[in-house]
Amino acid sequence: MIPADRMAQIIDRFQFLEAKMAGDVAGGDIAALAREYSDLTPVVATLQAYIDLSQQITDTEDLLSDPEMRRMAEEELPDLRARLAASETAVQLALLPRDAADARPALLEIRPGTGGDEASLFAADLLRMYQRYAEGRRWTFEVLDQSDTELGGIKEVTVRIAGDGVFARLKYESGVHRVQRVPETESGGRIHTSAATVAVLPEAEEVDVQIAASDIRIDTMRASGAGGQHVNTTDSAVRITHLPTGIIVVSAEKSQHRNREIAMNVLRTRLFDLERQRIDGARSADRKAQIGTGDRSERIRTYNFPQGRLTDHRINLTLYALNQILQGDLDTIIDALQADAQARLLAEMGT
Repeated sequence: MIPADRMAQIIDRFQFLEAKMAGDVAGGDIAALAREYSDLTPVVATLQAYIDLSQQITDTEDLLSDPEMRRMAEEELPDLRARLAASETAVQLALLPRDAADARPALLEIRPGTGGDEASLFAADLLRMYQRYAEGRRWTFEVLDQSDTELGGIKEVTVRIAGDGVFARLKYESGVHRVQRVPETESGGRIHTSAATVAVLPEAEEVDVQIAASDIRIDTMRASGAGGQHVNTTDSAVRITHLPTGIIVVSAEKSQHRNREIAMNVLRTRLFDLERQRIDGARSADRKAQIGTGDRSERIRTYNFPQGRLTDHRINLTLYALNQILQGDLDTIIDALQADAQARLLAEMGT
């Protein structure tokens, strides 16, 4: 059963927001109220559907005492009760605690792991896969920094992705992605195994992380590196070192001012992610068993080219649709990961 007082509190809050927005609200407050109102709108719609269905069942049960209406009521009740069970599940999902970062843009970082040139080429494949996924969802996909190899692979890349529910969808991609295939440079036809690391971080805002000027060192330099797409001949590249953590961020666009802005944003986001991981670790002693924790030391997925197979090891999901997935068709995987995460939360709430 869904606690009636909990539902009443949410509906009361929604009605308060509705009335407040219809009245005279200061400009600074209206944006926050509008966000909360928008977040609560689908929740309240789900609650109201449950309440209406519950009342319909009560009214139908009352008809059982009426000889003329009893048969009709008996016929309708099984379907109504089945619908109520489904509605109750929908309400439970709507009331699950939400990650406050779900609505934020995300920084996507991809780096090759073990496997040499093949790992770099696979990193480039992953970048294209996420770009196509973003295009399909009408998200913006902005490459902030990219370093390429001479063979067309990627040494490292940082991308900012913005749009509706970006982090909520992409946070499940953090981890080690393993590929099994015959490299183009392999003349013997042997299957090689290599890997790339994906990190998806919720973008931080200035209010989330305060960085003291004394905690950073900023250096300007000339962009360089074989195959780098942002190579230039002026000292516009910026490297920021966060002294307390040792985190180093580099941006090599043509504008030094833009590079400082990009590098500071990436640094804030990485520090924000460190704090989120610290809090997550304090909440659970077994973070590696959880979906969406951002643990990037764990192998999460295998892309097997000879078999056209993708396996997500966290939920034991295997799909023989590798080509479509690499073209950006990730929704089936992400939907399954979200459903599994929701089931885990529901189980925790029930214990």
